[in-house]
Amino acid sequence: MPGSSRRIDVHQHLLPPFYRDALAKAGITGAGGRALPDWSPEAALELMDLLGTATAVVSVSTPGAGFLTDPAEAGGLARRLNDFAALLPAEHPGRFGWFATLPMPHTAASAVEAERALDELGADGVTLLANHQGAYLGADGQDTLWRTLNDRRAVVFVHPADLPGTPTVDGVPPFAADFLLDTTRAAYLLVRGGVVRRYPDIRFVLSHAGGFLPYASHRMAVTLAGDTGRSPLDILDDFRTYYFDTALSASPAALPTLLAFARPGHILFGSDWPFAPAPAAQYFATGLDTGVAPPILTAVNHANAEALFPRLGATPVPAPRTGLRLAARQAAASLLFKLVQPGTDS
Repeated sequence: MPGSSRRIDVHQHLLPPFYRDALAKAGITGAGGRALPDWSPEAALELMDLLGTATAVVSVSTPGAGFLTDPAEAGGLARRLNDFAALLPAEHPGRFGWFATLPMPHTAASAVEAERALDELGADGVTLLANHQGAYLGADGQDTLWRTLNDRRAVVFVHPADLPGTPTVDGVPPFAADFLLDTTRAAYLLVRGGVVRRYPDIRFVLSHAGGFLPYASHRMAVTLAGDTGRSPLDILDDFRTYYFDTALSASPAALPTLLAFARPGHILFGSDWPFAPAPAAQYFATGLDTGVAPPILTAVNHANAEALFPRLGATPVPAPRTGLRLAARQAAASLLFKLVQPGTDS
């Protein structure tokens, strides 16, 4: 695949067997309207080779540990998940990084686990859901966590969850539309509540190209200006402090808007595997490969991530495996992408 060498994927998930068992015990068999997919390190490496990905920074998707309402139980599960994730870089040198799971919405316990994961286990950042049991990022009472993360110049990977209090709509799976709104709400509220200004050393990475944020940024800035009395330009500047991943978003429709909005260096490659199956991951990776100029492709594939995560850029990485089977799957994905693009007739 052109330009795909040494990709760093900042949006890839893991589902250890004990976590799947804990979800099943709570009656949870899916996320975002999709059944829980199979996962193993070996399957992850196979997908990474298919996409030309050198390193994946893995995270636990929704519902995280927050489906456990008891703070002690949620904290225990988060610790177990983080201990598991911390082993992956050692077992597969150069191939994995990881974002820590926190027991939100329990902010004090989350601050303690963030400190442990970042300082003792070597996490590359933390994962926060856009909302935890209905409490959005940017709500009151979260400053203990923000201070802990700001002091460590932490990367915070913001991932969507189910919209609180909103029933699903038949025919519209939550991952297709609701997830985008959830991320957008969190991005809006973090700016509205002044979090990105009070804690400027936190680097927030928004999933799925920021949901609707780049597309609707000026509309939201005007709204926030009327609500807060601030300048729309200042609000847009706050919105542009975010980083964005390309998971399920590198299309001819979405990618130009993201490129026009994001600051240079703030777009990162993402796949969303295994919740996004391999054909979907290939489709949007092909959209990136064919949709931007080579210097931008190099930046999105790995240079921007290496600047955000210096450890990853300094770690020797084995070359992704190649072969006729992989080449055939890559060629088929490229052909499919070309075939399904809309025509230019008026």
